[in-house]
Amino acid sequence: MHGRLVRPHGALGIHGAIEFGNRLLTFVLIAAALGAFISAVRRHGARSQLFWITLGVGLGIPFQGVIGGITVLTQLNPFVVAFHLLLSVALVVICVWALRVGYRVEPVAVGKGPRWLVVLTFAAAMASIWLGTVVTGSGPHAGDADAVRTGFDIEATARLHAALAWVFGAGALACLVLFTRARLTLPKRGAIAVVAAGATQGAIGYAQYFLGIPAGIVALHMVGLAILTAAVSWLLVTTRSTHADQPAADEDPALRAA
Repeated sequence: MHGRLVRPHGALGIHGAIEFGNRLLTFVLIAAALGAFISAVRRHGARSQLFWITLGVGLGIPFQGVIGGITVLTQLNPFVVAFHLLLSVALVVICVWALRVGYRVEPVAVGKGPRWLVVLTFAAAMASIWLGTVVTGSGPHAGDADAVRTGFDIEATARLHAALAWVFGAGALACLVLFTRARLTLPKRGAIAVVAAGATQGAIGYAQYFLGIPAGIVALHMVGLAILTAAVSWLLVTTRSTHADQPAADEDPALRAA
């Protein structure tokens, strides 16, 4: 057991190398999280908002290691693997929130309606990602040849996943139109990033579907998932609803006068 912790298991081939590389990257993430936590304490003080956010990230990473161990013990049960991925998605969302707080980026008031649109777009993205894990767990890349699958029909789950992705895409485009017309620079840039990431991720998703789910494109889809999560999280944390006594366009007087 000790040997497997310090070197890849040769009998597992490329899978062993990937697993070992993943284990090594965990230590890199722990170091980065520890550095962020120390910086938050020094620059913002103990028990500040950033203190608690970075503490949550720091605790989440070793917890990921625990879930990773459980996935091995359950022989890559697809539902446990999905939880492992979704926890990573949650950590990306929290890290984006930490960036917003750390760089003191004030959320822009966009009005109650547009804010709800942002929230629903974010929710659609998260729901689509969750269904994406169900699709993967129902298909040929849910683990090795002996790994258990979900038992769900991959065609039906893929179509439901795509339908939610289209809902997300419609919401992202609506955000872009609204924030462009309102001349809100920060939300507009965020919406552009979300639309671009969503369009790219959608193209990759349809490519893997029509090409028979090749492993290389599935890997690209995973990378796109992380980028999309970061983009839609940034839009979420940099906007807020308008208070009753505050106008919606509050970021730049010159924009309001234009």
